[in-house]
Amino acid sequence: MAFHIVLVEPEIPANTGNISRTCAATGAFLHLVRPLGFSTDDKVLKRAGLDYWDSVKLSYHDSFEEVKALFPQARFFYATTKAKHNYSEFTFQDNDFFVFGKETAGLPKELIQANPETCLKLPMSDAVRSLNLSNSAAILLYEALRQTGFEGLS
Repeated sequence: MAFHIVLVEPEIPANTGNISRTCAATGAFLHLVRPLGFSTDDKVLKRAGLDYWDSVKLSYHDSFEEVKALFPQARFFYATTKAKHNYSEFTFQDNDFFVFGKETAGLPKELIQANPETCLKLPMSDAVRSLNLSNSAAILLYEALRQTGFEGLS
């Protein structure tokens, strides 16, 4: 059992490092879509991921279209504050992909408009624009794992 986290043009190395650690802990795959807003040699990135980088199933892609082409049968869910559906309205299954945009801008508008029924949001107050990227990825991933019985995890 494995889920996939896709980060489209992530900008903050600590977020990507934290997400990589979550992926290592859960067996999830991490897909990074270029351009990245940091070097993969960044010490903040490495520190956030601790010594778990060898356990991360990590892939780099030159575009989101490349990810979709590699996994044509996959189900993609798009995390955005602009979604009409809460994440709790969905039923997730093995090999689902959770797609997140860059920290400062989110997902491209065209991607959201093309996929309104698979866009999801995490409910929050109006006091902030969005949740932290690594927190959002962890919430969605653990909800998917909960729904599928935490298979393979202890």
